[in-house]
Parts: sequence; C-alpha cells; structure tokens
Amino acid sequence: MKIIVSAGGTGGHIYPALALVDYIKKCDPDTEFLFVGTTDRLESQIVPQMGLAYRGLHVKGLVGNPLQKAKNALIFLKSLKSSKKILKEFNPDIVIGFGGYPSASIVLAASQKGYKTMIHEQNSIIGLTNKILIKRVDEIVCCYEKALKAFPQDKTKLLGNPRASVVSEGVLKDVHDLYNIAPDRKVMVIVMGSLGSATVNAVMKDALHKMDHKDYDVLYVTGKTYYEKMKEELKDLNDSIHVLPYIDDMPSVLHSCDLAVSRAGATTLAEMTALGTASIIIPSPYVVANHQEYNARELVAKGAAHLILEKDLNADAFVEVVDQYMNNEEMRKELSKKALALGKPHACEDIYKEILKLTGGR
Repeated sequence: MKIIVSAGGTGGHIYPALALVDYIKKCDPDTEFLFVGTTDRLESQIVPQMGLAYRGLHVKGLVGNPLQKAKNALIFLKSLKSSKKILKEFNPDIVIGFGGYPSASIVLAASQKGYKTMIHEQNSIIGLTNKILIKRVDEIVCCYEKALKAFPQDKTKLLGNPRASVVSEGVLKDVHDLYNIAPDRKVMVIVMGSLGSATVNAVMKDALHKMDHKDYDVLYVTGKTYYEKMKEELKDLNDSIHVLPYIDDMPSVLHSCDLAVSRAGATTLAEMTALGTASIIIPSPYVVANHQEYNARELVAKGAAHLILEKDLNADAFVEVVDQYMNNEEMRKELSKKALALGKPHACEDIYKEILKLTGGR
C-alpha cells in the first residue's frame, strides 16, 4: 500500500500522524509513505530526520488584511497544482490529513483527482483546514463527542488520537525511580507544555512556596525559557520540590504520578486518558478558537478531570484544590477511572482498519 500523510505547523498535528505511520509500518513493513508538509515549519525539520520521504508545499493560511488574504489565496491555488503533481508521481492508495495548511492542499487535490481521502481531527472544535475538507473527504476520524456531533454522521467515527496507542503500548518507568523519590511518597507533576507559561509560572512561584514541606513531592516543569529564573526564585524550597526545564519521558510520569496539572492540548489529553491520569487542567486561553478549554470541558463533563481557567488561577485557591486531591486517594481514583474510560488505547489499530476498508485492503 502507498499512503500520503499530511500535517503541518504544530506538534499537535504532526505527532499523531507520525504515530499512525509507525503503527502501520509495524503491521505492514512494505507500506510506502510520503509525508507532505510545509517547506519551512516544524515538520520540515523533524520528519526527514526520521527517514520518511518528504515533500514540502509553500502554503499560507487565509489570514491577515484583505490584500494578504488575496495573496495567500493565490499561494494556495499554486499549492494545489503542486499537490496534483505529487499525487501523480506517488500515486497513493489513500491520502490522510491531520490538520494544518498543507493538509488542505494535498487532501483537496486528492479528492479532486479521485483518490481515497481521510481527515483526522484531534480537537473538540473543528479546525479551519478540516472545515474546508468536510464535504470532500471519504471518511473523518475524530477524538471528541463534540466534534463527532459537528461532522456528518454518515462518514465520521470516534476512534481517538494515535498518540494514545503509543503511550499505552510503550515501556513505562516509575516516576520515583526517574527522579530519585522515596517510593512511599506521593508525586504531583505540573507542566504547562514544552515551552512553559510566564503567566502560570508567576502564580506557581507563590503556590510552590505554600507547598513546601507537604507530604508529597512536586515535579514543576518551567519550560526551558523560564528555567533559570524560576530555579533562582525557588532555590530556598526543600528537596520535595523538583524544578525542571522539561521532562524527557512524560508518558512514564503521567502513568505513575498521583496527580498531573497540565494544559489541554489534544495530544496531552489523549495520553492522559489512555493512561488513566488523575488531572487538574488549566487550558491555555491563547490558542485558536479557545479549543483547549473545549477539549478540557469534554473530560470535565464526564468527571474525568478538574478544570481551573487561567483567569481564575491564584496561589491560595490552587493549593487548596491540590491538597483536596493529594489528601484524598478516593477522589484521585475516581478521576483516574473516569479518564481511563474515555481513553482510546486502540486508536491506531482502529484507524488502520478503516484505512484498509477504504482502500480494499491494498
């Protein structure tokens, strides 16, 4: 089988796509892949380094003032022409878009040329690219009930995020071993994405001072940019507060910690539900269409997470909520059980089955 996978711009689009590619390669090593992304964004750097065949499209979003939108529309039309050339050369059995501007170009071109097509929506709010493609594709895969209801029911399936399969099938370590924490100590991790958050860091500086000498350890991930400053400001805290720039093995930490405090990116929530992580979620209010809050509310509605909006975040209230959960094992277990019930650990397998159905198992 020959498959084109396309994603662009952010890790939330790219890493689910790569997770599915890895799964299919394990199932059928003879499958040929071509990854279509942009010429200048994240995927253009990381995908070729992984040994995957790669083609970049020059494409921009339809944003800005009227003149800029018109220019970008012309760029998009040119990218369609380039996409059709790629399709003719590679001749795939199916084209799968995971979001981002290049997905719009290659999937739309594939639909126009009669190739089988599929799109994957990671968030509860449908992204602009997928809105453009809804009527043109053969099948849609989503991760949340809100998205499922918004898409055409006859061709949409709630199968989850491929990243869920990666963490559920991986070899996981124990957070106590990773950070030399006594095995009888409870552990909480606080992480606001790989880059961290200046706003949240400002609140956490006070909150972590209030958590000093508690009966649990805290792994606090500042983000690389803020690490030196936060390390200096928290240097007087005892050894139970671990200040880190980043965490290499986040799945292991999410699997074995007692409580996680995190943003609500699609990949993060897919991993936490697959692992059954008890969590307090602080959605980023700075993302397109406020989709992180909508993602978080899907979990909260099922009793699978506790929500704190960033605008309501303050040190005293935060520590109070954390202590409620860290001092009550039953509350944590309830969050964990309900999160696990929402998890889609077989997402890759289920999506691959749909691909085989669409292509006739070629």
